[in-house]
Amino acid sequence: MSLPLILASASPRRREMLERIGLAIEVSPADIDERPHDGEPPGAYVARIARAKAVAVARPGPRWVLAADTTVTIDGAILGKADTADEAAAMLRRLSGRTHQVLTAFVLVGEQGGCACLRDGLVATDVVMTDFDAQAVVDYVACGEWRGKAGAYALQGIGAALVRQVRGSVTNVIGLPLAEVVAVLREAGAPQPAFVQGTPS
Repeated sequence: MSLPLILASASPRRREMLERIGLAIEVSPADIDERPHDGEPPGAYVARIARAKAVAVARPGPRWVLAADTTVTIDGAILGKADTADEAAAMLRRLSGRTHQVLTAFVLVGEQGGCACLRDGLVATDVVMTDFDAQAVVDYVACGEWRGKAGAYALQGIGAALVRQVRGSVTNVIGLPLAEVVAVLREAGAPQPAFVQGTPS
């Protein structure tokens, strides 16, 4: 029986996406400080957090750990998860009618032939928002979907109505660039999705 892939994240969206493609997942969230450093570029920030999550959960022996971190960035600023409705509204007003980037860094740690194995990646997706008005911001914030979401919106939910165009990986905006992650799993010899494991009859 193949080992489960250990997901160093409490994100239900990441777990759902991985299970949907046939991976057995064991969730083991990493407890780390996710605050950005002063002046830290968004790409360096998500890469650091993803690696810290992987290291926090990794253990010796035959196991594979996948960690990831996603953020929204615009004008060089990091828009993480809003703590209050006012913060969420401010983020949405900033994004309205503009193009921002969603960045996800992911790290895979495990063993291959008895040797430590680490693979990582960083995926960027451009998201073009509609020019929504003040009432749309009020209504969206009131629905509560912004909670726990980088940039205070969810593409996979009601927030899709605020998005005009996605340039790049759609799953990256949801929290995990599946195509890139599957390629790394295959390259490393880690647990594979069901459709990759299958062989033609």
